[in-house]
Amino acid sequence: MLCKRLIACLDVRDGRVVKGTNFVSLRDAGDPAELAARYDAEGIDEVVVLDVSATIEGRRALARTIESAASRLFIPLTVGGGVRTLDDAAALFDAGADKISVNSAALADPGLITRIAARYGSQAVIVAIDAKNGAVHGRSGSSDTGREAEAWAREAWERGAGEILLTSIDRDGTRAGFDTALTRLVSRAVQIPVIASGGAGEPAHFLDVFTTGEADAALAASVFHFSEHAVSDLKRFLAGSGLPIREC
Repeated sequence: MLCKRLIACLDVRDGRVVKGTNFVSLRDAGDPAELAARYDAEGIDEVVVLDVSATIEGRRALARTIESAASRLFIPLTVGGGVRTLDDAAALFDAGADKISVNSAALADPGLITRIAARYGSQAVIVAIDAKNGAVHGRSGSSDTGREAEAWAREAWERGAGEILLTSIDRDGTRAGFDTALTRLVSRAVQIPVIASGGAGEPAHFLDVFTTGEADAALAASVFHFSEHAVSDLKRFLAGSGLPIREC
């Protein structure tokens, strides 16, 4: 059995890490490069940097922010935000990304998934799905696309995605626990890893999404940003519960 992964998410706006609830009411959480380096030292398995305003503002993710974070990491770095073309993806890989996350642009042009995968490999392409009540929302969660999360995840996999990053908008920032029912539904619909996101508040929530939710990885922000739960303590808890976990 593959090890379960813990992933720290850095939502970046104007060069700063921010965190909110249900994708709104954002507050400052620190410098991206400093937080990335801290997580690396603490034993997090991967870091995801999402430029949350890039798509809405019609631009690429900020290369300087990515370069700064990548220079301080020795673990995989995923970058998302504003990826609309192969050139956009190339710019982020050149800035230091190991994987690219696509969301709204892939909804508008699903062939983008295949084109990026053909050039860089499926392992480098993550399709991010933001869902509310099971319905997929685009443009940072602001618009209902008319798609269902399960069906879109399956199509993304068939088009070449290597992973699915599934975020529950309903649970985002609430610390009420992951949406295990939605996560399990999507996990069973595809044959690629599913990263659960939205709702982490305590160690038991991670255990629940790995077992009941059948997730391959769990992503969180607030519980890590504000040092509420040490990565090493969380890993010990999960390992003690019988899950295969990478050591710090």
